[in-house]
Amino acid sequence: MAYAPVQMTPVPFDSSKTLLSQGSERGGIFLTSDDYALSKQIEQLHNPDARNFDVRPLFYLVEEIISRVDDTQVTGSRPLTEAKGSRVTYESHDDVHSEIPDLPLLVDWISSEMNRNHPDQHETTLSVLHILQHLSWEAKVVITLAAVAVTVGRIWLVIKNTLTNELAYSISKLRTNDVVARNLFEATNHLTRVIQDTTRCIIEFGEIPAVYITDEDPEVKAAMSQIPIAVYWIIRSAVAVARQITRFSTMINEGVGISKANSSEVYKLKTISDHYRKTLTNLYRLIDEKEHINSYNMTKEIMNDKMHIDNMKILRTLIYADDDMPPLYDGPAKKRVPLEILRRKNVLLLISGLDITHEELSILEQSYIESKVHEYEVVWIPIIDSSLQWTDPMKVKLENLKDSMPWYSVHNPSLIRNAVIRFLTDDWNFHGKPMLVVLDPQGKVLSPNAIHMMWIWKNQAFPFTHAREEALWEQETWKLELLVNGIDQKILDWIREEKYILLYGADDLTWIRQFTNEARAVARTLQIPLEMVYVGRSHTKEEVHKICASIIMEQLSHCWQDPTFVWYFWTRIESMIYSKIQLGNVHDHEDTIWQEIQKLHSHDKSHSGWVVLAKGSRIIVHGQGKVAMVTLEELEKWKEPAIRNGFDVGFGNHYTKLHMEEYPCHRILFPSGMRIPRSMPCPDCRRPMHKNESFICCHEDHNAEVAEVLAALTDVDQYEA
Repeated sequence: MAYAPVQMTPVPFDSSKTLLSQGSERGGIFLTSDDYALSKQIEQLHNPDARNFDVRPLFYLVEEIISRVDDTQVTGSRPLTEAKGSRVTYESHDDVHSEIPDLPLLVDWISSEMNRNHPDQHETTLSVLHILQHLSWEAKVVITLAAVAVTVGRIWLVIKNTLTNELAYSISKLRTNDVVARNLFEATNHLTRVIQDTTRCIIEFGEIPAVYITDEDPEVKAAMSQIPIAVYWIIRSAVAVARQITRFSTMINEGVGISKANSSEVYKLKTISDHYRKTLTNLYRLIDEKEHINSYNMTKEIMNDKMHIDNMKILRTLIYADDDMPPLYDGPAKKRVPLEILRRKNVLLLISGLDITHEELSILEQSYIESKVHEYEVVWIPIIDSSLQWTDPMKVKLENLKDSMPWYSVHNPSLIRNAVIRFLTDDWNFHGKPMLVVLDPQGKVLSPNAIHMMWIWKNQAFPFTHAREEALWEQETWKLELLVNGIDQKILDWIREEKYILLYGADDLTWIRQFTNEARAVARTLQIPLEMVYVGRSHTKEEVHKICASIIMEQLSHCWQDPTFVWYFWTRIESMIYSKIQLGNVHDHEDTIWQEIQKLHSHDKSHSGWVVLAKGSRIIVHGQGKVAMVTLEELEKWKEPAIRNGFDVGFGNHYTKLHMEEYPCHRILFPSGMRIPRSMPCPDCRRPMHKNESFICCHEDHNAEVAEVLAALTDVDQYEA
C-alpha cells in the first residue's frame, strides 16, 4: 500500500522523561543504565499503521548515493555513467516516489531534525523516532539513512565542484586544511558504511518469510526483542554523522577529534550488525533446510504420481528448464535443445558422476546406435557432489563427455536441483555407480534401474520391464553364448564350428604357463581342436594387462587385449547376479544358471585359477583351476574313456570325481549398492553359507583354521540390507 502523506506537527518532548544518554556495554550490544526502560520508551514511539511500504527501492537508491561518494572520496571524481555495481534506474526512482509521494518533504524534515541545534543526541534520536512512529522498523532506518545520504551527497557536490572548477579549488585552499577535511570526510564515511550495513541487516530480518520462520522461534524472538535498541543506535549514529557533515560544511577544524568520537558509534553498530548477521546466517540455513525438505517432498509427490498425460512434468521436475535457455545438449549436433524434444518418447535417464568409464560408455553407445528401431532416447544426467569445489579440470571433463556422447545431456549439473539429487539418492538408490532409469512416453517409471538388463541383453531387453526381464531369463540356458555374447565374435565362430573352447582366469602367471602347456599337450595327445582364451579378472586391470602381454608374447593362448572385453565380461556376470536377486531366485535349487554364475563370481574374487570348458555351446566343466590342472595331469586315468566316448565325457567325468572328493570354498562378494539377500545356499554343496560382509562356504569343517574362522563369523551380528 502506498505511503500516505504525513502531518507536519511539532515534536514536543518532556525532558524529565528522557533517559540519560550515557551507558555501559553488556552482553555484546550497547545497553544504557536503564536499557529495559529505554527499549520500552522506543516501543512507545512505535505505532505502525497501514502506511508501510517496500523499503528496497529506496534503500537501493540510498546505497547508490553512498557508494558514489565512497568510491571517489575527496581525491577525485568520475562521471555518473561509470558507477560500478549500479542497481538504480530511473524506473526505480519512480517506484520510490509512487510508494512515498512526500518522500522529499519527509527526508528534509528528518535532516532538519538531526541538525537541530540541540546538544543532546539522545533527545534528537527520540525526536526522529517520534516523527517516524507510524512506519515499520525497516522504514524508520531507511528513511533516516536517506536523510544522511542527502546531507552527505550535498556536501560531496560542493567538494566535487572544488575539484573540477579551478576558481573554486583556489578559493578552497584559502579556507580549508586538506588533511583535516580528508580525515573528517573519511571518518564520517566509515560510520555511514557501518550504519548502512546495520540497516541492511534490519531490512533482511524484516523480510524473513513467515512460511518457514515464525515469531515464536527462539532465535527470531530474541532478535526481535533487540530491534528497538538496534534501531535506536542506527538513528543516533545517523544524527552524529549529519552533525559532523554540517560542521564540515562550515570548515570547522575538528578532524582528529571527530574521528575519535565516531569510534564508539562504530563499535556499537558493528556489534549489533555482527549479532544480526550471525542470526540471519542461522535463519537462512534453517530456511534452506526447510525449503529443501519441501522441495524434496514435492519432487517425490510428482514422481510417484501415476496420472500423467505425457512425460514432460516428470522431466521438468528432474531437470530445471529455463524458457530462455534450453537445458539439454545435443552431443552430435553440438547445440542446446529444449526438453520438449523428448515429449511422448521412451526415455532412458543415464545417471552418473563424471567418473563414468570409457568401457561403460562404449557398450552403451553400441547399444544406443543399434536401438533406433526401438525409438528410445537417452539423456545423461551428471551428478556432482555439492561439497566438491567445481574446478576447471572438472568443467573440461564435463564438456568432453557431453561432446563424446551420441545422445542428449543435461547442459550443466546445476540444472539438477539438490532436492532432485536427494530423490535420486534416497528413492532411486543412486550411490555413484551409473544407473539407467526407464520412462515410458507418459513418464511412468518402467524400471528404476535397467542398466543390468542393458549389460546382459542390450536392446533385446526393451522396454526394460520386470515382465520382459523374466521372459528373457526363461529363454536362457547355461551355455557358452550366455557368457560371451556380444563380446568376442571369434568365440562365437568357434561355437558354430563345435570346437572345444576353454575360458580361464588367474593372476598367477606361473600357473597359467603350466595349465596352458598341459592343456595343449592333452589336446595333441587326443587330437582334438582346442581353443583357449584368457579372460582376466574384474578388479586388477594393470595386472591383467601385464599377464595378457606375457601370454601373447609367449603364445600361451588367446587373450582379450581390449580391456573393454574384460570389463564387459565381468560386468555382465555381476549384472546377472543382481538380476537374479531382484527376481527372487536366491533359493531356487533348480536354477542352474543362478548356481553357475555364483560360482564364476566366486572364482573371480579368489586368488586361484578357474576354468570353463565347453564343446560348442555346451559347457562341460566349470570349476576350480586346481582341480582342472590335476584332471589334465591324470590323463592316463581317463584317456581310454575319452578316446572311446569323447574328450568331453572323459575329462568331465574325471573332473567331477575329483571335485566331489574336495569341494572348494566359495566367497560371494556383493557389489556396492546391491540388495544383499538374508541368506544364500552354497552353489556347490547347497549348505547355508555363513553371512558376514560376504557369503562364505567351506566344507573342511575339521580343519582347525577354518573352524576358527567360522567361530569368529558366528560372533558377527547378522544384518539385512
